[in-house]
Amino acid sequence: MAAGAPRIFVSHLSGIAVFDPNGDQVGRVRDLVAMLRVGRKPPRLLGLVVELSTRRRIFLPMTRVTGIESGQVITTGVLNVRRFEQRPTERLVIGELLDRRVTLVETDEEVTVLDISIQQLPARRDWEIDRVFVRKGRAGSTFRRAKGETLTVEWSSVTGFSLEEDGQGAESLLATFEQLRPADLANVLHHLSPKRRAEVAAALDDDRLADVLEELPEDDQIEILGKLKEERAADVLEAMDPDDAADLLGELPEEDKERLLALMRPDDAADVRRLMAYEERTAGGLMTTEPIVLRPDATVADALARVRNPDLSPALAAQVYVCRPPDETPTGKYLGTVHFQRLLRDPPYTLVGSMIDDDLQPLDPEAVLPVVAGFFAAYDMVAAPVVDESGSLLGAVTVDDVLDHMLPEDWRETEFHLDGETPPETAGEGASDGS
Repeated sequence: MAAGAPRIFVSHLSGIAVFDPNGDQVGRVRDLVAMLRVGRKPPRLLGLVVELSTRRRIFLPMTRVTGIESGQVITTGVLNVRRFEQRPTERLVIGELLDRRVTLVETDEEVTVLDISIQQLPARRDWEIDRVFVRKGRAGSTFRRAKGETLTVEWSSVTGFSLEEDGQGAESLLATFEQLRPADLANVLHHLSPKRRAEVAAALDDDRLADVLEELPEDDQIEILGKLKEERAADVLEAMDPDDAADLLGELPEEDKERLLALMRPDDAADVRRLMAYEERTAGGLMTTEPIVLRPDATVADALARVRNPDLSPALAAQVYVCRPPDETPTGKYLGTVHFQRLLRDPPYTLVGSMIDDDLQPLDPEAVLPVVAGFFAAYDMVAAPVVDESGSLLGAVTVDDVLDHMLPEDWRETEFHLDGETPPETAGEGASDGS
């Protein structure tokens, strides 16, 4: 944990107000959602259950929490108001973990959980449960009146919470693969039986499933999406990069596609519809509509703050695009690009408008895949702007999207594991599952 990072006990969060960036209250915290792990690893905190003024309870991911302080929670202001539904690998911290009987590892003594603390990991937006406040003494209806010794211990110092190491349920399987990169987890998922694949996909949170879907073959994407509830499928599509969501929706029947688009947030659906207007193997069909866009009066410090966003891929973080307002795609007039290395060489107060690279011609949205690939190869680019005939920036194509469309369709079947080992859970999975 980072030195000085605040430790917050969950009992202090119950019922506190949740505000948007403008200071308007949107609801109150009713619980916290955590994902248990195999063994004694501290659980990851996924988000908060927030009750709106309408009494509807929704899920607020921790990635959309910008601050927890002074008895209040501050959010990014972006809320999904669909009703909260708990998933198989999720645990409600207040509702399920407090007042639970667990065992101290050192003394093998049973204790009761009175409170649990959470803490943010250093240099990240992730949160974990780190400590448990417990009371010694016997259980029973009169326990709360007893004055047993209380103490605070590390999560790893107690047993009785975590998933079991043995067994092959979706929970244990998911926890085993928690540290895998999306591409590696996609490879594992691809080799599972359809039944097990659906179980694991259902247990993944939306952002994680979106990342994995982007790495799967189209047949697997369609199969998994088809087994999700429609509202959840829309949530996952919203979490995907717009270009990948557009490619996936383009493979669905027209009726299914329109139904899912109608369930998505209007802004996300609009981005996807715009991409679907282009042929898939063109710059317009390959691009993402969410590159880093800055106005010319932004500073190097502003640009670096945007580049540090951990949700950006390395390719998108490699450069920023300078445009006249509006600064969301499609933008005002595109002025040029500033590369990350140039940002590191200039003082923080330097205006990006004074350091743009406008020598290279941007890509036309109708440019076909071989032209786009040739552009990347000729100029050693990892990302390139896509600009329409009016001079507006529409988006950016990244090198990974180009590679995805140039490799053979069965490239994922090629064994390229650096350690030469077969991925776990792939050998014989179909035969052992019985489905």
